[in-house]
Amino acid sequence: MTGIGFGTWAWGNQLLWGYQPERDDPDLEATLIAAVQGGLSLVDTADSYGTGRLNGRSELLLGQFLRAMDPAQSRQLKVATKLAPFPWRLGRSGFKRAFDASKKRLGGHLDRIQLHWSTARYAPWQELPLLDGLGDLVEQGLVPELGLSNVGPKRLRFLHGHLLTRGIRLQSVQVQLSLLAPEPVLSCELAQVCQELGVELLAYSPLALGILAIPPGVQGNTSTLLRSRLFQRLLPASEDLRSLMGEIAAQRSASMAQVALNWCRAHGACPIPGLRRPAQALDAAAALHWSLNATERQSLDQLSQRTAARMPANPFQSA
Repeated sequence: MTGIGFGTWAWGNQLLWGYQPERDDPDLEATLIAAVQGGLSLVDTADSYGTGRLNGRSELLLGQFLRAMDPAQSRQLKVATKLAPFPWRLGRSGFKRAFDASKKRLGGHLDRIQLHWSTARYAPWQELPLLDGLGDLVEQGLVPELGLSNVGPKRLRFLHGHLLTRGIRLQSVQVQLSLLAPEPVLSCELAQVCQELGVELLAYSPLALGILAIPPGVQGNTSTLLRSRLFQRLLPASEDLRSLMGEIAAQRSASMAQVALNWCRAHGACPIPGLRRPAQALDAAAALHWSLNATERQSLDQLSQRTAARMPANPFQSA
């Protein structure tokens, strides 16, 4: 079974998550401490996380909190960030300034650098030079590991092969994966390619922005319009699926969120749920202590495939 990490997309995001610094920052620091103490193994962020004037806020907060922690504790956590291939970031050195800025915000805590998405569909000339620039950072010893994000099996094979010619190991690829976005493991070959190539599969949004943690028959509350619209569409469509999740959770003396996370783990993926509260970190860590059996996993697979509504696809996802 894989481990469990967590994501920090919500840290600084006002548009989707309603972030408020004075209200949220103390909870976010406590969340990080609870996650590390609970044994969550990886934290994922990005240089583009944080809306508007708060751009980069996620990395900044994470760096501040890690510096304030006992070094023995902070070393237990692998820190990964993603660099966005914006149009003005060109050539092999196109990420150098962004990398330096991310590492500074993170206070030097950086174990894995990731390409946030592939530009192959709309700016193919940009992709390989930027990837090679990230490879240079690894070769120069500036960061230990390299990963990808939002790429499908075809792109994964190609980019893995390109890095292999340089003797650089591709550590991970992260994609949206949940019971409401099951395609990477149920209907495409991404999970199989990851296993074949020895690449770690990271599942972001494994709780479908919180929908999969809401008991059947309960109307979820959300503070932002975007999530509210998503809830209106997906809660009714996922009622049967969430009923089964609730039954499994009750039998396991666990939460529905733990069921959703362990479904990802049962398919060989490391889930990285977004965490904002210490209780959420403790709940995610509790999922490390049990796993779904084959019958439970298969039943969830079947209902997931029969659920007509899906999470919106990431527009930057490549084939």
